Amino acid sequence: MPDIRKVIVTGGCGYIGSHTVVELAEAGIEPIIVDNLSNSRIEVLDGLARILGKRPAFFQVNCCDTGSFQNAIKASGKIDGVIHFAAFKSVGESVRNPLKYYSNNLGAMSETLVAMEEFGIPRLIFSSSCSVYGNPDVLPVTEDRLLGNPESPYAITKQVCEKMLMDLLTSGSKMDAVILRYFNPIGAHPSAHIGELPIGTPENLIPYVTQAAAGVRPPLVVYGNDYDTPDGTCIRDYIHVVDLARAHVFALNHAIGTAGVQFARPEIFNLGTGKGNSVMEVIHAFEKSTGKTVPFRIGPRRAGDVVKIYADVSKAEKEMGWKAALTLEDALKDAWRWEKRSKE
Repeated sequence: MPDIRKVIVTGGCGYIGSHTVVELAEAGIEPIIVDNLSNSRIEVLDGLARILGKRPAFFQVNCCDTGSFQNAIKASGKIDGVIHFAAFKSVGESVRNPLKYYSNNLGAMSETLVAMEEFGIPRLIFSSSCSVYGNPDVLPVTEDRLLGNPESPYAITKQVCEKMLMDLLTSGSKMDAVILRYFNPIGAHPSAHIGELPIGTPENLIPYVTQAAAGVRPPLVVYGNDYDTPDGTCIRDYIHVVDLARAHVFALNHAIGTAGVQFARPEIFNLGTGKGNSVMEVIHAFEKSTGKTVPFRIGPRRAGDVVKIYADVSKAEKEMGWKAALTLEDALKDAWRWEKRSKE
């Protein structure tokens, strides 16, 4: 691993952020968490401590608060990079409350870039989303596909954040940057010390599946079974969150390997498995791998949902040396283990 010692992780107490903190620490990189806990819990630090043997450095700061954010950076010493997760992420909520998403997601990205320029932090890994592709007409989706019409305000914020970064680099910034377009992360750390635990009613499929199976929630609502797919339910590329987290270390390595090269645009990589599964396939796979029944009912379509999407991941394997190693069943078993432990 090239010489990189300390990285700011915005949103590091969140679902993907916390798993990435583990992978960074295990790769010998010190993670500095910046999170305002608006959509995460302070107890995540306890889970990280159990996995890593100590609590990571933590600043309870909103990235949109310029002064506090920059003070956290100053207090952290020399920073070699930023991994920017901090954003609201629910497609459904963004449709219901778009201004919340425009204000927070765009503001957090802008302030992060301003701070990086101010302190000369040389590399950024940006947490983007496959939602920027809209409803693709060709599958699997490659990184060079023209971005589609976003299906939700959440997706629009990811598109605009990518454009913000591209405009900064075009202006002559010396920053090296990698954009990672996530498909659908699921699962939990195999230790069951950290995992996906949404505040309030889950908007994502898997935490609702596990909570419905545990009897914590009413039956799962499958939003539409009349789509143009084999079983009528939406298709996604579900990737184990540990695989996704590992990719951020590879991305840092890739950015360092190209340091000094001025990109006309940031490097972009899809992160998925390259395989799509429908909602019903996921439900059946969960029942088979855990022995638990998932109560569900069919409901109307949900605004903002893409019909089907899965990734072409050959670029990430070829250029970064990263490939997903864990299966759908692995992810579902780990998600169920986390669900059980989180209720103890």
